[in-house]
Amino acid sequence: MSKKIAIGGDHAGVEYKAALVTYLQELGYIVEDFGTNTTDSVDYPDFAHPVASSVENQSNEVGILICGSANGVAITANKHQGIRAAICWLEEISALARQHNNANVVCIPARFIDLDLAKRIVRTFLTTDFEGGRHENRVNKMACS
Repeated sequence: MSKKIAIGGDHAGVEYKAALVTYLQELGYIVEDFGTNTTDSVDYPDFAHPVASSVENQSNEVGILICGSANGVAITANKHQGIRAAICWLEEISALARQHNNANVVCIPARFIDLDLAKRIVRTFLTTDFEGGRHENRVNKMACS
């Protein structure tokens, strides 16, 4: 069964989002697009919260968020208790976010990386497993309870 992915972003990420949706569908993933689909200025929390909620309630297995710097969407997504959103600007960061932090949302800084790198980061994120072990205890301490 294909992995179900939630994706969303603001106006700065709309072009990358559209390209990533196509790319992921070509790879066989099921993608739920939460918008935006316009380059008109929008508020990133309006798209980051629905993506994070869908991952948190397990409607989707992982999420992808895209904005100019990735900071706004990451901060917003990380307000959700069940979310571990990581800003990734290199493939190695993406791999470590999964391996060591069990990240479930990858945040892409569209204004600072090219589209080919964004695709590689996302693919690495989706194909890298959490290592568990010594990292499990640390991950279990992340949520406020």
